[in-house]
Amino acid sequence: MSTIIPLLALAAVIVVLVAAVWSIRRPKGPWRPPYPLIDATGEEMARRAAELRDRLSRTTFGEARASALWHRLMSINDGEGLIAELHRDFCGQGLIRRGDQIVLCDVFDGGGATGDIIAAWREEADFVAFFARQSDFSCSGWDVGEPVFFTEDAWYRNNQRLTARSIDRFVGGAAS
Repeated sequence: MSTIIPLLALAAVIVVLVAAVWSIRRPKGPWRPPYPLIDATGEEMARRAAELRDRLSRTTFGEARASALWHRLMSINDGEGLIAELHRDFCGQGLIRRGDQIVLCDVFDGGGATGDIIAAWREEADFVAFFARQSDFSCSGWDVGEPVFFTEDAWYRNNQRLTARSIDRFVGGAAS
């Protein structure tokens, strides 16, 4: 017992010294990510956005995927649904079951809050007809011909939107 106390005191001194040396050697200034930061111009950001837009699939989801999505949504608890991303703040668009209907809305705070209803469906046939003709491109907000999803807001376009992949993950791959 007489050797334990001095060893603990020595360990405490070492921890304090390591912390002091670490704070001296740590670079000053704000934390930086481990990759180079860029200061892109507006034109560069628009070019990159167009490049990402052009990579989006225009293959329609199809009736099988849309039908599987409807049945999965109607089988879950009220207030739950397809949310592609779960984290703080804005989580993108989601499909949420509210009673006997499915609503498309913006989702916030990991699904804890939703925005205004963008669109709603009470009938399976209407839902399936609508989502069967959609694609990653149309859901992204880029498609002027799809007013439910279209937006001129560059931040909102393709920002955590519904995709074939998120739908397949939600329904368990049944409609691939």
